[in-house]
Amino acid sequence: MKPKTEELLNLLLWSAEMLARPTFRNLTDSYESWAYRSGLLRQLSVLQKQQLIESNSLTPAERMFRLTAQGRLHALGGRDPSTRWAREWDGRWRLVLFDVPIAQNSHRKRLRRYLQDRGFGYLQGSVWVSPDPLEEERKILAGAKVDVGSLLLLDARPCAGESDAEIVSVAWDFERINGHYARLIKILSDRPTGGLKNEAAAKALHRWAKLEREAWLDAVTIDPLLPERILPDGYLGLRAWQRRIEVLREAGRQSQTFAAK
Repeated sequence: MKPKTEELLNLLLWSAEMLARPTFRNLTDSYESWAYRSGLLRQLSVLQKQQLIESNSLTPAERMFRLTAQGRLHALGGRDPSTRWAREWDGRWRLVLFDVPIAQNSHRKRLRRYLQDRGFGYLQGSVWVSPDPLEEERKILAGAKVDVGSLLLLDARPCAGESDAEIVSVAWDFERINGHYARLIKILSDRPTGGLKNEAAAKALHRWAKLEREAWLDAVTIDPLLPERILPDGYLGLRAWQRRIEVLREAGRQSQTFAAK
């Protein structure tokens, strides 16, 4: 997806009254003219073809675009935090243990990158941990001959007095994660206020929106979004998420004050 189209998708999200039901509405004739000149309509067409947005309006004057479920997920960075935090946890830890020879260093790097991208925590050495069932990993390995001396998947529980909180504190760097969320909260508090009475004000809000999105992605990308039951004390993700919903709702109302000339 091109940067401008990606940016528009996020605009559709943060200009909504509610994150759960995002819309981009009331495109008047004067706005249509501006949108055509700026290339916005072409970008909207691209997003529709990719099934990231949909429109159920019959005429341009009544045009309304709404993010699809896929589009909303994409704009959030690929995962829905509220859904991830709310998921049930059965109290079992899933472990991935591997011993890939140095001669196959590229394979080892790919495996580590895969585990990081999937939100696994780095427990020790070549031991990675997740609170979630390894359904996807089992599918990948299905039908393949696996050398248990090189790769082993386990369901486990601590048995020597180790607490879940201790496992979480070792496996994930929540100090770093909280640092990114603290930066996001600061950026949210710096949103330009007031009506968008001129192009300069609109550009200022646009610059802030880009900065806010970058900060959000920086934070959520490294956050495993653990079930709420095992989130560590002092975790800032929940606070940042709630504040983001409030501020983006305000920004959405603010964006509606802009009149293109």
